Amino acid sequence: MFVVLKDGVELTSDLESEIRAVIRRQASPRHVPAYVNAVPDIPVTRNGKKAELAVKRMVEGDQIPNLSALANPECLEAFRKFASASA
Repeated sequence: MFVVLKDGVELTSDLESEIRAVIRRQASPRHVPAYVNAVPDIPVTRNGKKAELAVKRMVEGDQIPNLSALANPECLEAFRKFASASA
């Protein structure tokens, strides 16, 4: 799970535990993520939709074929460091 934190907020182990507890309580234990990672921004298309496939490809170390479709392609660089962790 990737989260964008408010200014001045740090992703601590307590905050991770709280995030997991809220998901467990409001969804189900099956939805609790194995990892919670802070990123500066989530990529979106020019239409404002979250670009989940672009994140998936970046994390898997694949090329992203259409960066021009993203409103904020520069934020994908933050996901690159997670590529080696998932491989």
